[in-house]
Amino acid sequence: MLGASAAGCGAERPAPVAVPVPPVPLKTPTAAPACPPEGVVVSADEGDAAMGLRVIGVRLRNCGTEPYRVNGYPGLRLRDAEGTALKVDIGHGSGGVSRVESLGHPPRPLVLGPGESATAGIIWRNLVTDATVTATLVTSLDVVPVPDTPAQTVAVHIDLGNTGRIGVSAWRRLPG
Repeated sequence: MLGASAAGCGAERPAPVAVPVPPVPLKTPTAAPACPPEGVVVSADEGDAAMGLRVIGVRLRNCGTEPYRVNGYPGLRLRDAEGTALKVDIGHGSGGVSRVESLGHPPRPLVLGPGESATAGIIWRNLVTDATVTATLVTSLDVVPVPDTPAQTVAVHIDLGNTGRIGVSAWRRLPG
């Protein structure tokens, strides 16, 4: 019996069959947005979430040929999927959402040379504090880099719950 078993293990297996795999199309890189007349372009990052505390970064890049001055906090308007402006309390720094040292820096005047960038952080908690109030989902932000300049709209995903409150930090220069 032992000999029969061993002989069965040495039997040849059929050769593998080659299965054609279609080539995976490469993603076309997203073109950088055109530089608006103001000479700056606004974008948002994917954000970070930990234990209900959420943070997203808003970036301001000088795409123009002249220095661009910022000081203070970006102006924000939050919108839902239908484009409706939402009523949300926006506090400076962490805005009473949570104590986060990196968002509490005071505003400082910045001069961004061509190609330089600044960032501001937005913080919120995804909390439902009242079951009778519908949770809010923000899908875009209108960002005003400095007062009296046009807003630029960026797509975001802010799952605000129903707290109706976010915090925003002052602009801070990005290194490099």
